[in-house]
Amino acid sequence: MVFPNVVPSFPSVWYRRDPSASAARRLSGDTGTSQPSILGEGGAAMDRTSVAKMGAVASASVCALVGGVVLAQYIFTVKKKTGRKTKIIEMMPEFQKKTVHIKDPGRVEEIICGLIKGGAAKLQIITDFDMTLSRFSYNGKRCPTCHNVIDNCKLITEECRKKLLQLKETYYAIEIDPDLTIEEKYPYIVEWYNKSHTLLVEQGLQKDKFAEIVRESDVMLKEGYENFFDKLNEHNIPVFIFSAGIGDILEEVIHQAGVYHSNVKVVSNFMDFDENGVLKGFKGELIHVYNKHDGALKNTEYFKQLKDNSNIILLGDSQGDLTMADGVANVEHILKIGYLNDKVEELLEKYMDSYDIVLVKDESLDVANSILQKIL
Repeated sequence: MVFPNVVPSFPSVWYRRDPSASAARRLSGDTGTSQPSILGEGGAAMDRTSVAKMGAVASASVCALVGGVVLAQYIFTVKKKTGRKTKIIEMMPEFQKKTVHIKDPGRVEEIICGLIKGGAAKLQIITDFDMTLSRFSYNGKRCPTCHNVIDNCKLITEECRKKLLQLKETYYAIEIDPDLTIEEKYPYIVEWYNKSHTLLVEQGLQKDKFAEIVRESDVMLKEGYENFFDKLNEHNIPVFIFSAGIGDILEEVIHQAGVYHSNVKVVSNFMDFDENGVLKGFKGELIHVYNKHDGALKNTEYFKQLKDNSNIILLGDSQGDLTMADGVANVEHILKIGYLNDKVEELLEKYMDSYDIVLVKDESLDVANSILQKIL
């Protein structure tokens, strides 16, 4: 497992000086320089003409200044009405990255304001794992999902590896096909998972080898993951990781990364081992990318315990991830952040219609972390 030491860089962002600040100083008589007295040397009063002239100049300055403040307010109102970047987003440099796409900035600001107002007491996180918390690629090379970590490990025979790769080449194209509906994809995805899991069971994988498998893999969490997990843990914010991957691998990844804190709950496909620690099957019902709605509803007991956590930040990378919060009964504000990693041109519009914020080929948690910084 790889943990890069990369310092993120952001484009420079500058802001105009607020004219109202200068107005306040001038109207209060503080211009930053010493002001002459209207009395002459020795206390003699200045002539009436000089005083009158000074008064006229001051009045004109004040009028111009007030007019400038009104104009600034007008410009701000026009910007808001025309859909340009709103104030909170404009203050956050992470939102200025080219990877960030927002269809309705006004709506996003409204949601973020609601999240900020609710604070830590009302917040919970619901997130996917593969390609959402973990990376899609690094230095131009694809990073593995939880399934791929096992597919690529040395415990798998070459024959099995070839079969798993063939399944991926066949079914992944269906999963990301922009011309197929979720209903049309559904049976193929179930078929893919069942066939893959059957092949893994045939390999007789040993549970005690998983830590080594993860260490030797190229799986990587997104840049900023430590700040993300640690800050949420510090403020005791519940984190619900809802993954169609392999739970045993997922837990090992975040454990080795040092971020499997007590506030994190993982719901995924967990392996079932015999008394000797050898894989014999999978526990419970299959979780795949397009049945998370059903899984969410089955976890209503978990969400009932969080009835006061009515504000949600949801992170995913597929259309199926949009239903992960369906088990939450009392949603007040929900901000949906979607990672678009593949087929960008074909899928961007659909993602922007579904997610509040779309992050295109973004391998960081910068946007989520910047929002958490405002809330917590």
